[in-house]
Amino acid sequence: MHRKLIYLFFLTLLTLASACIEDGFSTSPSDQPQFSVDTLDIGLVFSEEQTATHRFVVYNRHSKGMNLSNVSFTGENAGMFRLNVDGISGTSFNDVEIRANDSIFVFVSADVPFQDSDEPREYFGRVGFDVNGVTSNVVVRVEGQDITRMQGETVTADTRMTKGKPYVVRDSLVVAEDATLTLEAGTRILFHDKANFIVRGTLRSEGAPGNPVLISGDRSGDVITDVSFDLMSRQWGGIVITPESKDNYLAYTDISNTVYGLEIYGDGQPADGVYDLTMINSRLRNSGGNVLAAVGASVEAYGCEFSNCADNLVALLGGSHRFDLCTASNLYLFAAVSGAAWHIDDPQNYEGLASFAPTKARITNSITWGLGADVYPGDLTGREVWFENCMFKAAGTDDDNFINSVWDTSPEFFAVREDYNFDFRLKPESPAIGAADRTLSDRRLTDDYYGVARDSDLGAYTFVPQEQ
Repeated sequence: MHRKLIYLFFLTLLTLASACIEDGFSTSPSDQPQFSVDTLDIGLVFSEEQTATHRFVVYNRHSKGMNLSNVSFTGENAGMFRLNVDGISGTSFNDVEIRANDSIFVFVSADVPFQDSDEPREYFGRVGFDVNGVTSNVVVRVEGQDITRMQGETVTADTRMTKGKPYVVRDSLVVAEDATLTLEAGTRILFHDKANFIVRGTLRSEGAPGNPVLISGDRSGDVITDVSFDLMSRQWGGIVITPESKDNYLAYTDISNTVYGLEIYGDGQPADGVYDLTMINSRLRNSGGNVLAAVGASVEAYGCEFSNCADNLVALLGGSHRFDLCTASNLYLFAAVSGAAWHIDDPQNYEGLASFAPTKARITNSITWGLGADVYPGDLTGREVWFENCMFKAAGTDDDNFINSVWDTSPEFFAVREDYNFDFRLKPESPAIGAADRTLSDRRLTDDYYGVARDSDLGAYTFVPQEQ
């Protein structure tokens, strides 16, 4: 009998507790949810593809439970969005409960329609939360972009790719021997994970000031707050130019986000003044390996930026090379830098390259700055490799290979690694301003990558005075 009374006593307590919980929901219009974001930005998405799932948190900061009488998308674009509220998928939800001082997750995805446009279009939706007669909203933004899809395509005849919808490459894009692929100004080629760009014929990239050719990974938006995918390496393989290729040309071309950068291979027997690749006012950046590697092939580069990688910025093994008015700066974020800005070694020091002629290189009016060594090997005695009128981070002294150098000097870029700012243009106090010797330049560039008229400044970019 005693045990029975105890059982009834606890049963009564549980019933009362249940009644308290049932009666513990706020009915005051002033008690409203709070949200982890005001606007959920899904970012750029290719049309006719489903977005990744994004989430935000709904908080009940009050001492009583909260009843969400309705949760649903509203607005003209409501049909393109999907919801998952507290683990349940649907389009509209009634009587969703959040306990006192607790929270729930809301997951959102979207299907972006084809819009028959070269330019991206913004879509907005609103997730409405009805609580105690008051509606609160979280705005959801997505940017849709029509694309031209390419899957394992080989260019076998002379072909032009044009400005307009970006090309998105899965698998690889190959230019066959004796074919020429021309990229018109404004062309965008976006490579998916593990895709590669193989050139056996000829690549001509004809960007222009303010209208460059962009070759990058196909991801957009932010990896984390303030760190965009544009800064991330290893999103796609890179560009390989094979020994049978010839007459390659890159002007106002931006190549980024690669595993191994741009690699060009030749027969190791260069003719002076004959180049396998010419680069004008272009940028190679954000690579998990080198940004440029030439093995037995000859490269000339004028007004170019080589930046941010885990290995060497520029690696030259064999070939005859000419670089002028270039910026080589390594502020790589994602690993320790293992290479040098300029790795210029003789091919005889590497297995399988004994038959190649020694490396020749002349670098003028250029800036070297950042993590890792400036030049490898540091002693160039007896070799046909010259740096003339160049600025270095290292403290050094001139000799037969380093001529009229500016040592141990910061170029004063706007770039600040800790702020994820990689703008390698010059500040007003930069000692590189007016320091170039244009009589050393084989090619008279009229402007830089941004279309600013060339002056006499070291590096890839002309200083622009700030407006007062």
